[in-house]
Amino acid sequence: MTGLLAEKVVVVTAAAGTGIGSAVARRCLEEGASVVISDRHERRLGETCEALAAAHPGRVHAVVCDVTVEDQVQALIDDAAVRCGRIDVMVNNAGLGGETSIVDMTDEDWARVLDVTLNGTFRCTRAALRRMVEQGGGGAVVNNASVIGWRAQAGQAHYAAAKAGVMALTRCAAMDVAAHGIRVNAVAPSLAMHPFLTKVTSEELLTELAGREAFGRAAEPWEVANVMVFLASDLAGYLTGEVISVSSQHP
Repeated sequence: MTGLLAEKVVVVTAAAGTGIGSAVARRCLEEGASVVISDRHERRLGETCEALAAAHPGRVHAVVCDVTVEDQVQALIDDAAVRCGRIDVMVNNAGLGGETSIVDMTDEDWARVLDVTLNGTFRCTRAALRRMVEQGGGGAVVNNASVIGWRAQAGQAHYAAAKAGVMALTRCAAMDVAAHGIRVNAVAPSLAMHPFLTKVTSEELLTELAGREAFGRAAEPWEVANVMVFLASDLAGYLTGEVISVSSQHP
């Protein structure tokens, strides 16, 4: 804890629960930021906010937001800016996966994953960048991509396409706002273990994926969060349009 984000205002999507979102919110708070967390699950969001606020009173707020609904995304950004005075960092963590062979995948399966994972990231990035430009420039966007955007994995066509799209969105958005001094980067984790993942993925597959890692284990959410905090901080001041793999496995 070195005050990397002291006096910064950070917005984090999909921050309820115990995954990467809540881990990055916690790490931002530890580094001195004020944090607005959001999620579409109101009860879990409230519980997460209460837990974080107990350790960091007065510096954490919660706003319910479904990233597939444009009005809710705009309300999140507006609320954060009014409540905290400005937005310095936007962390786009919301994503939706699943495991379905493309021969069995329906249009609805495809559209649902793309709308949360790619379109949701687009909506939040656009809203945050508009606010940062209006503020006079400066700031950072950090997107959560995935190594699946680079690697082939059975049953992941929709998720892989969405995460590859997040990578491309990151690179192009960075060029669009570079003149305003705003940076846009992404992390691409391979396997970060948290309780929700164990509910939607078989134990056999998780064991197999963890065994492919050089360290023989999955990452902890805070290990991914540390890289996101770095990208959000002034230490990454000359870094934009990049996707950093948070993995011990070669592509």
